Amino acid sequence: MGLLDIVPSGVVTGKNLLKLFEYAREHGFAIPAINCTSTSTINAALEAARDIKSPIIIQFSQGGSAYFAGKGLDNKNQEASIIGAVAGAQYVRAVAKAYGIPVVVHSDHCAKKLLPWFDGMLDADEKYYKAHGEPLFSSHMLDLSEESKEENIETCLGYLKRMAAIDCWLEMEIGITGGEEDGVDNSGVDNAALYTQPEDIWDIYRSFKELTPLFSIAAGFGNVHGVYAP
Repeated sequence: MGLLDIVPSGVVTGKNLLKLFEYAREHGFAIPAINCTSTSTINAALEAARDIKSPIIIQFSQGGSAYFAGKGLDNKNQEASIIGAVAGAQYVRAVAKAYGIPVVVHSDHCAKKLLPWFDGMLDADEKYYKAHGEPLFSSHMLDLSEESKEENIETCLGYLKRMAAIDCWLEMEIGITGGEEDGVDNSGVDNAALYTQPEDIWDIYRSFKELTPLFSIAAGFGNVHGVYAP
């Protein structure tokens, strides 16, 4: 049985997203996640995925979202990033099914200082859900790894309750990812901080599992942003 016998082509959300991830795990393959900043980069990523018959994650960073909306816009209160991310997600929805592959629409790392961006995307998800019975985005990432474990879990849990109501997936991060991305520079942190402790993962799982199965934990295992030797 092939993947398209299990999940449809086009944007997948909710239970279909869970089925997609389970299929990838059972068949031992990773799903590429491509940060896109324009319709051209979205088209290129979708075309490449179609040609190799692979599902794909199209994702938007906070900075990439602002770029998508146009560098001439003021990004006060993350307004341009919200507009760009929502416009990007709407564009993916308009074309994804034509490529004949399952597509995940995701937002990338969101630190505490960027929460207005996250809130704006969730507002769009809830509005879309009311009209279509599913969120605009498949999933979002909250990266509160710079905060205390307690604050990280509490904040993510609050958002997860809101997201569970609309079948939207939450990816949260515990432990620090090295390197630099979107103005967050962890290149100087101690190497020990790059490894998530098993008990931290258990605390998160225990807190989240009663709400919904639609969540994942981005654990640090020494990985960093950027180019580095394996």
